Amino acid sequence: MTAGSDETRPPTVPEGIPMLDDAARLPEAEPPELLIITGMSGAGRSRTAAALEDLDWYVVDNLPPRMLGALARMMTPTGGGVHRLAAVVDVRSGEFFAELVAVLDELRLQGTDYRIVFLDATDETLVRRYESVRRPHPLQGDGRLLDGITAERRLLTHLRSRADVLIDTTDLSVHDLARKVREVVAGESARPLRLSVVSFGFKYGLPLDADHVVDVRFLTNPYWVTELRHLTGQDEAVRQYVLGQDGASAFADRYVDAIAPVLDGYINELKPFVTIAVGCTGGKHRSVAMAEAISARLRERGQSVRTLHRDLGRE
Repeated sequence: MTAGSDETRPPTVPEGIPMLDDAARLPEAEPPELLIITGMSGAGRSRTAAALEDLDWYVVDNLPPRMLGALARMMTPTGGGVHRLAAVVDVRSGEFFAELVAVLDELRLQGTDYRIVFLDATDETLVRRYESVRRPHPLQGDGRLLDGITAERRLLTHLRSRADVLIDTTDLSVHDLARKVREVVAGESARPLRLSVVSFGFKYGLPLDADHVVDVRFLTNPYWVTELRHLTGQDEAVRQYVLGQDGASAFADRYVDAIAPVLDGYINELKPFVTIAVGCTGGKHRSVAMAEAISARLRERGQSVRTLHRDLGRE
């Protein structure tokens, strides 16, 4: 046998793997999304940007139009990097704003897809909003507030006609506008809640960010059982001791039943982050076991839940 002979060299991979690799279909990457947020000053651009940020869009505010091309080139398909980008471009950029139409045309020529979202409202509404915050209009100069609004409306006429999405915010509250953005712009009617279930010890104080507090000190404390004292609510023996008590499992079931409509209400009111704090005396046994039980039941109902134990190991 000669060194390096193909006949004597053992295969390094199972036969057929290259063919399987060739035949395998990779999942298609979603194309990047670019939104241009513009419109009348006072019509709700900032609130629109905030709503998109809540939906995990990367938002850049008051961007000079000439920077749009460079920003678009930074985008990537779904995965790592930025793939959902919203740029707020408006008359605050001063003389740079005049470049916007030319920049948008250039993006099209380069094959960059985007949507223009134009926010508008009646002159009366815009005047009232500016007067409520006591700030001048960016185009007002030495004139009246209405002069600035008129100048801006004239400047934006062509851009308004090119808009893919036009939102009149005249009769919309900030919450109504956020819902509109979710439904029309972002294609999401509702976002799942992000629930945190946190165990704690009352002797260390209530969690400052708790939306709901559950007191499980009505259950017998495993601390007074010598074999369980050194364990925690994450240990099976303690879990069985706590949840095996009369009414403990029923309490977890009924608590989750009771809070279900509250969580639905939070979704409707655009409150995406909710913290449920479960407390016992020291935050080691009862609260830990009950927090895990409540979390498990919430997950069974399709909720996104993370479980934290604030005071575990503190004693």
